[in-house]
Amino acid sequence: MTDPSLGVPPTAPWWAARAVSGRLPDFPWDHLVPFAERARAHPDGIVDLSVGTPVDPTPAVVQQALRDAADSPGYPTTVGLPATRQACIDWLERRHGVTGLGLDAVLPVIGSKELIASMPTHLGLGERDLVVYPRLAYPTYEVGARLAGARSVAADSLTALGPQRVSMLWINSPSNPTGKILPVDHLRKVVAWARERGVLLVSDECYIESAWEERPLSVLHPDVCDGDHTGILAVHSLSKRSNLAGYRCAFVAGDPGVVGELLAVRKNLGLQLPGPQQVAMKAALDDDMHVEEQHARYALRRGRLRTALRAAGFRIDESQGALYLWATRGEGCWDTVGALADLGILVAPGEFYGPAGAEHVRVAFTATDERVDEAVRRLGG
Repeated sequence: MTDPSLGVPPTAPWWAARAVSGRLPDFPWDHLVPFAERARAHPDGIVDLSVGTPVDPTPAVVQQALRDAADSPGYPTTVGLPATRQACIDWLERRHGVTGLGLDAVLPVIGSKELIASMPTHLGLGERDLVVYPRLAYPTYEVGARLAGARSVAADSLTALGPQRVSMLWINSPSNPTGKILPVDHLRKVVAWARERGVLLVSDECYIESAWEERPLSVLHPDVCDGDHTGILAVHSLSKRSNLAGYRCAFVAGDPGVVGELLAVRKNLGLQLPGPQQVAMKAALDDDMHVEEQHARYALRRGRLRTALRAAGFRIDESQGALYLWATRGEGCWDTVGALADLGILVAPGEFYGPAGAEHVRVAFTATDERVDEAVRRLGG
């Protein structure tokens, strides 16, 4: 017998009726499994260009810093070491021209994905709130809204939102998946729009050091926000720039009031970046040489794959930044995924990032030189 009010047998535990997973979209990568199996069946093995995970060594200076900090018997603080937060501030100013940040405007976090997914909940958003994110976007923006029980909508045109009251607006430059870089004039308009309406503007800038055709600006740059960080946050990650995906080192910076609210909640939850990682994070942010070296590696891989894809009949759209090529040959993305899987090449379908990606695939160039060269060979290059 089933209780119709719950839709589960009356003897089922209460958590079966309230499962949070029911609020979430299907995990997109599960749908790629059969195509991965097809690609692995290639006699020369798979070339996995579906996920932008770093494959090059973590910089020696960072590894040494982690070893030196390995004796860490005490609990880390949620707010983070002052030296680590200062390194975030110094890096933003040195590399990206951001000024006016104090230690109270920076918070180290356990990877940017965790922060993005939890931020709406930690800031108290709920069913009366609306979260807006780009039409082609990292799926975790929507996941974070759903976990909080908030409404969400994908939109690139702010005017299309009409009179709706928006609580949080996500932007992403350079974009995952398209690599698009938002120009300063557009960023300024977004800042003005958010301020007029009291909207929290959060900029995902995890690929800001991965630019190929023009230099992206942080939303915290004075040319964008006139030096006023009120109501603005920027999210940064060391996973891509420093090959630290396994360390889970990231931070959020901006409005001290919002950062303080996140800190207050996260202290109660015990969300603390481990102490040794905080030391390693400082070492990574203080060193620019390894970033330039890694950028050069990716530039070569990007160039090889872009040339091969074009020769194979693909058009490359956007792709000014990030670690992906946004490619199409005018067919359904799953048809492209299947055809490439038959060549032993695995890519991500554009639909993972929204319906607007139905005819594109995202091709990562984070594979090793040997695997990139093999992909180029299979594409006929």
